[in-house]
Amino acid sequence: MSARPAFASPFPSPRCLAAAAPAGRAKLTHPGKAILAGGIAGGIEICITFPTEYVKTQLQLDEKANPPRYKGIADCVKQTVQGHGVKGLYRGLSSLVYGSIPKAAVRFGTFEFLSNHMRDEKGNLNSKRGLLCGLGAGVAEAVVVVCPMETIKVKFIHDQCSPKPKYRGFFHGVREIIREQGLKGTYQGLTATVLKQGSNQAIRFFVMTALRNWYKGDDPNKVINPLITGIFGAIAGAASVFGNTPLDVVKTRMQGLEAHKYKSTWDCAFQIMKYEGPIAFYKGTVPRLGRVCLDVAIVFVIYDEVVKVLNKVWKTD
Repeated sequence: MSARPAFASPFPSPRCLAAAAPAGRAKLTHPGKAILAGGIAGGIEICITFPTEYVKTQLQLDEKANPPRYKGIADCVKQTVQGHGVKGLYRGLSSLVYGSIPKAAVRFGTFEFLSNHMRDEKGNLNSKRGLLCGLGAGVAEAVVVVCPMETIKVKFIHDQCSPKPKYRGFFHGVREIIREQGLKGTYQGLTATVLKQGSNQAIRFFVMTALRNWYKGDDPNKVINPLITGIFGAIAGAASVFGNTPLDVVKTRMQGLEAHKYKSTWDCAFQIMKYEGPIAFYKGTVPRLGRVCLDVAIVFVIYDEVVKVLNKVWKTD
């Protein structure tokens, strides 16, 4: 009896992964590898890009009716550093670090699971099916990870703007939120989050699938250079920003400390339009564009490279 190979998969292999891919057939990524690679990529990415997320969130919370506290991106950075030091730009990072690893793991794991069952007989995935798989991945990550993670992050950032911040750290903040509002306090803006994440990943995976298919042409197993992957990721990220920033603004407002003044996600959108005008739906677009393009590029590059390493040490064929 042969010994069990090192790094044997703890996940049941789909039938399409049971045998080695024949010549001319695209190689599939095992969902277990996708979960591990996605988690690693998500953790590294958020540590690099968080300051842009912080600025984006502050600008989206800065309503005209208050009146505005910040004049723009540079002023937001300046006031934050003057009041809290450089570390102030990392306020709320812990909630995203704890959440980004499982978020990316769920995203890529779900995408690979769905795509492995939607590919054609040659193992290829067209862009339309890539959009559907991305939509499924976005909804899954929204419900399982993103909504509670984002709610906590927004409350932490908003709390820092208060005269007397009450959250002393991640665990203290989570405990206080649950004590005061119950578990539902971490699920504010679920509808907006599902809409945002679903559309986010649908757009990103649609664009990535289309660009990868274009680049590979007739060779489904053609290796893509990390630089090319990064460029494709940045394009996919930009497409998602222009496609769903209004949903992101509504989601942020629904998760802030003043969310109680909105009756629902739709009421929030109505009030923004009524009192601030349509341009308010694109608040924070520039810092979000910078963050998301970098975010998606980094995640896809790291993900692909980690999968290459896993393919060498974790045999699932």
